Amino acid sequence: MSDIESVKQLRKSTGAGFKDCNLALKESNGDLDKAAEILRVKGIAKASKKMSRDAKEGVIVISGNENKTSLLEVNCETDFVAKNEDFINFVKELSEINNNCSSVLEKLNKSVMSNGKTVEDSLVDLIAKIGEKITIGNLKTIENSNSLNFIYQHSIIKDNVSKLGVVVSLETNEKNEKINLFGKQLSMHIAASNPIALNATEINNDIIEKEENLIAEELKNSGKPAEIAKKISLGKISKFKEENSLMTQDWVMEPKRKVKDIMNDLKVPNLKIKEFTRLKIGD
Repeated sequence: MSDIESVKQLRKSTGAGFKDCNLALKESNGDLDKAAEILRVKGIAKASKKMSRDAKEGVIVISGNENKTSLLEVNCETDFVAKNEDFINFVKELSEINNNCSSVLEKLNKSVMSNGKTVEDSLVDLIAKIGEKITIGNLKTIENSNSLNFIYQHSIIKDNVSKLGVVVSLETNEKNEKINLFGKQLSMHIAASNPIALNATEINNDIIEKEENLIAEELKNSGKPAEIAKKISLGKISKFKEENSLMTQDWVMEPKRKVKDIMNDLKVPNLKIKEFTRLKIGD
């Protein structure tokens, strides 16, 4: 049997990756049974087989400070594991490393943790120990000049670990209680209202087209004349954009007013919302 065929067979029987199988075969001098045992001992085979399962639970972890802030999503299979102490300790350390890596996944995976192993290897060990599929999901770092970051977390499990996390960056030359209060309230608003973009012009065209198609399908069998249907469609699209753009959303703490109105009331020169990110488990 060729080396390649041996690797293929070992991959099929263990579910491990090409590189791990190749190294195990070299260590076992080509003995497939010994190579499989090596992989099992290392936890790689067990971990790899679990990667085909769904990981729809998990946590959102936020780390950093008001100048540089990172969100990290780590998924697992059950909510029980999401509250496991080993899992929580792992994601908290991982989040700090992620902030240092500015959410560059390749750099994060190769970073060394406190146990002396890389993130990649530590993740394999954790999967083998806990017995569930665990994956790194979405990750994002927000860092802007002349800006302050504000965070909000909902359904907190422990410390900075939760089920939903928001970071919003405000560009401002001022730093006072008025800005702090608005930043805190704005992050809470984003958590509750889930805007797609800052302004209507920034909503992805694919999202708009999908909504237009849904509206067209809805109106197709309404029996309304084409001109009236077109006007209704335009009105619905306009409302969709307004309700999903942060600046034109109804302010959650005063629904008769828009976010942009609340910002104008602050009378803070050159105050801008630079960017925001909202991550929620299950979305």
